[in-house]
Amino acid sequence: MESKVTREEAFELLKKYNKETFHIQHALTVEGVMRWYANGLGYGDEAEYWAITGLLHDIDFELYPEEHCKKAPELLREGHVGEDMIHSVCSHGFGICSDVEPVHEMEKVLFAADELTGLIGAAALMRPSKSVMDMEVSSVKKKFKDKKFAAGCSRDVIRKGAENLGWELNELFEKTILAMRSCEESVRCEMEKYNS
Repeated sequence: MESKVTREEAFELLKKYNKETFHIQHALTVEGVMRWYANGLGYGDEAEYWAITGLLHDIDFELYPEEHCKKAPELLREGHVGEDMIHSVCSHGFGICSDVEPVHEMEKVLFAADELTGLIGAAALMRPSKSVMDMEVSSVKKKFKDKKFAAGCSRDVIRKGAENLGWELNELFEKTILAMRSCEESVRCEMEKYNS
């Protein structure tokens, strides 16, 4: 798996269709999380591909929420993104808004981690530190069980994601916390630049 676009080109493409701080921050977080997973799961030589896919995964969501994962191919092709990456992006909506199935381990990780970063991020904001650095798996489990907390983050998708990977939920929680720790500072710096 090789990216046809540079990280810089991908970020410019993302910003063309996404302006809201929340969406930019989510994209940067998923980018960092995917890079961590690539390195952690033995795909270090594909880390850039994993990361850029994470960065672009919600490219159509801000402007076309009703056409999420359906409008993405057109926007990505316009930005000269390769067909394999377009498949990967669309597969994260499998069974929700897309019939493109996650096949590669990278696609399964994106499917599982995308929703979970939202839940963990919301849980982090409730902490005095506002950080994932002191986040524990037990805290995530508690928030996961509370259906009212971050209700937009689908527990079913997270469960299915862990299942697709052959992991226990706790393993997915633990790895995704570590992945978010790995990029929290760089996302913060990038958001400061974006907002200035």
